[in-house]
Formats: sequence, C-alpha cells, structure tokens
Amino acid sequence: MTEPRPSRRTVLTAAALAAVGPALAGCTVRRDAPRRADPTPTPTTAPTSTPEEATIFDLSFTLESRYRPFELVAPGFVAVRRGAADLREEAGVATSDQGPPAPFCALEAEVSGPSARVELGLRTPDGSTHVVGFFDRAQGRVGIEVRTGGRSRLVRRRKLDLPEEFRLAVAICENQVTVLCDTGEGWRPLLTERDKVRAALDLRRPDVLSPLRYAWAGQAALRSVTAGLFGMTGIRDQHLVQHTDGTPYVRDGKAYFTGTCAGLGFFAQAHWGVFALDLADPSRLEQVSQLYFHRDGLLLGDHAGQVVRDDARDEWLVATSSWGDFDFDGVHVRHVVTDADVLSGVHVLETVPTTLPTEHSAWDPGITMIDDRWHVSFVESPSQEPFDFHPALAAEAADRATAGASGGTAALGTFDQDLELVGAATDLHQCEGPILAQVQGTWWLLASDGDDRNYPVFDLAMRRVGRLDAPYFTNIPHPQLVPLEDGSHLLVTFDGTQYAERVMGYGGHGDVLIMRTRAAAG
Repeated sequence: MTEPRPSRRTVLTAAALAAVGPALAGCTVRRDAPRRADPTPTPTTAPTSTPEEATIFDLSFTLESRYRPFELVAPGFVAVRRGAADLREEAGVATSDQGPPAPFCALEAEVSGPSARVELGLRTPDGSTHVVGFFDRAQGRVGIEVRTGGRSRLVRRRKLDLPEEFRLAVAICENQVTVLCDTGEGWRPLLTERDKVRAALDLRRPDVLSPLRYAWAGQAALRSVTAGLFGMTGIRDQHLVQHTDGTPYVRDGKAYFTGTCAGLGFFAQAHWGVFALDLADPSRLEQVSQLYFHRDGLLLGDHAGQVVRDDARDEWLVATSSWGDFDFDGVHVRHVVTDADVLSGVHVLETVPTTLPTEHSAWDPGITMIDDRWHVSFVESPSQEPFDFHPALAAEAADRATAGASGGTAALGTFDQDLELVGAATDLHQCEGPILAQVQGTWWLLASDGDDRNYPVFDLAMRRVGRLDAPYFTNIPHPQLVPLEDGSHLLVTFDGTQYAERVMGYGGHGDVLIMRTRAAAG
C-alpha cells in the first residue's frame, strides 16, 4: 500500500513540539569542490573569535508587538467599487472592464434581502466562460461553478442557511476558489475547490485569464461590491529590501520588506508583495506592491526571496523561489534585473534560473556584496518528501571578484556567475530563512532551526559560533534584523498561526512579530 504523501505541516508540527535545547555549536561542513557530485565533507576549524567577543551576542530581543495581517481585497489594489445606487442601475450579470493581471484576486459584497441567488467571480464579457462562487437562498446552498465553451459545471456545493444581512466573498488564489462569509465575527471560509477548477479552467495560463473580468449578479440583494487583487491571510518570510552593500533601503523613514502573502491554500496559493514599515512606529506593515511571475508559460505566485537596489545603475534585482508551482518535486531560485520600481504598483516579472553551486533544491536567496565579493545565502534541500533542508552560503570566486573590482562596481545581473560554495550546515535538517546581517561592522549568516528551536549564528566561513538571544515561536521564523539609527535593532519575523485550517488546510499562517533590543552597556 502506498504511504500517504507527507506534508510540510507534519514536519513543522514535529519541530514545534521539540524541546528547547542550547545548541550553541553544531557540526558545519565546508565543501572544497562545490560542483562535484557527493563531495566528502571536511569539518571546519574552530572560529577565530568566541561568542563572548562578538557584539551580536550582546543583543537580547523581547517581543514588542504581534498582529495578524488579513485582507481579502488588498487595500490600495482595489479595481472596482460599487455602491447601492450604482448597483440599482444594473440588471442581470454585471461585468467590469477590468480583470486581474494574475490569478490572485477577490470580490466582497454586502448582502441584504431575500434574493434567490447572489454570485461573485470572473467572467468573459460574452458570458461563455466564468468561474464564480454563489449563495442561492431559494435552494439553501453555497457553491462554486465553472463555465467553459458555454457549458456550466457545479464543482463544489454545500447546504447552508445564512441570515438576510451578511457579507459574501469569493477569493481566487492560483486555481483555488474559496467562498467566504462574514455574519459579524469576521471572514470564515464556507467551501473551497482547486483540482476541479484547474481541470476545467487553468487560470495560470495568460490566454485563459486575460479575457476574464470581475463580475457579479443578484443586484437586488447587493448593497456594495468591491473587487481587486487578493491580499493575504498572513505574512511570512520577511526579508529586508537592501542596497548592494547590505544597507537597508529606507525611504521617508520607512524600511521595505518583501513578504510572502499567505493565500487560501498551500504554497502555490501564496504570492509575493513588498511592504513598508515605519521605523518610528513599527506596529504595522503596509503593502506597497504586488509581485507576480510569468515563467514556463504560466502566471505564478513565486515567493520567498529578496529585492536588492543598485543605485549606480538605477536597477532592482528581484530574486525569488519557485514555490508558485510546487508539487513536492523540487524548488529552485530564480531572478530578474529590472528598472521598474518594484516597490510600488503591480508587476508581472519574467525571471531566469539562478546558478547556485548545489545539486539539490534551493530557496530563500539573499544577495549582498561583502568585501567586493558577491555573497549568496540560500537553503539547500536534498529532499522535499519528506522535507530536509539546511542553510548554505556561496561566494563569488576571489579571482573573479578581484578582476571585477578593478573595472568598477559589479553589475547586479552578474551576482550568480562563478559562485563557489563556502559551506552548508548539513547536520541541520529543519533549518531555513538564512539572513546575511551586519552588526557593528561584522557580517554573519543567521538562520532558524525548527528542531532545536533557536536562531543559529554562522560566520562567513559557515562556522557555527552561537545563537541569537531571542524568543523562538512556532513554525520556523526567519530572523530578519533591522538596524536602527540609535544603535538598537528590530527583529521582524512571523509565526505558524493558521487561518481556518480545518477547511483550508496548511498554508495560511503568518502572524507578524516585531521584537526589539538594545546593545548591552559596554
């Protein structure tokens, strides 16, 4: 009998239940031949400095704030607003003149009255194709319907009685369609379907999605309709937007982060956004851009990576991970260099594979120029079924870096050329979220170990030298340090709090956690 496919949830739950251990040192290995198959690991020598001598180990973090970002239609990315007066002038099925640029959108409506049927979704102007969620009061049911070639098919339904006044929503994340309601206690999912929707209508295909427009029906019972790009059920994988030298990108007192917008579903239902954090009042993240990716003929929500600014060339490097079509068959890092301002608006980007010195799957890239050499942190994963992953560090070959430095600043687009593997913490198996961080002039690689429930600290030779003094929460929170002008630091991360897991399954997690510290007195 075939064993059921293990999910990442199983792995992370087991890690969360593990006892807390000190784990101040681990067995990290260095590979001398980065591209050779099955290299023989060699233990590293002891670090040249002890943890007690390093400023990073004087930092002690405490939790300052926790909040849950949750939006079906993302504020700032609304395409359609209809009030009661506008809706009274409409009849039948109304179709807007706009549709989403990628299959991540939502429609919300206020319902009041005994109308037989209210529906929300996407539709072609001629009505030959649609994907909608509906509530039919006469039949006492909620459902999801797909129409192709002029033929409608009910792919999911549920018997349900709702009050005369409530809010109804339909969210589309990749090919997963979810119907939600709010009867006064917040949004809750009623039913969801992906596989049957995808079989009938693959919304990831540009030729399928581009003709579709936001649409609604049942105006007699509608008091308002709002439609636009999907927001999030939580935020995770925060990574600072930075300049090439690792300095945080700050504009008008705000630092910027990329973040995975948790969707209604598993990894492929998430997508990527950029968020601003007011450093004077870091109690909320404000979404400023939506990022999607076109690759392999599909529109996808790749996520988990970093954005780097090249001021000299007025360019942005966008590096991400191929979670947008993940199906337990591998993950890889991708990137693009663009002159578009990815810190605002909506972008659909074309990426190319990133050349990393590993034969395994990889994700969570971080790119920084340190001492005139590109350094790239990433997760190396020999298996995704079951999940097994650990942090790794690559650096530009010294001879190439010297040659590049003599001719001026290296272009962002060359960061993955001639990388050599510095080392990989192969003794760790549930450790990700690698962050390159500078504290008082010294560079470190930080990570998050879900087994031992702490944040290991590595030097740039990938020797494990200690751990951060910071609370460790559920899931595998990434330790993103944010240096402040007064010498203190923030640590911006997330936890594993799920949204409606009984209906939606694993993947909707992401409370935002803000921690703060000050350097200990000398």
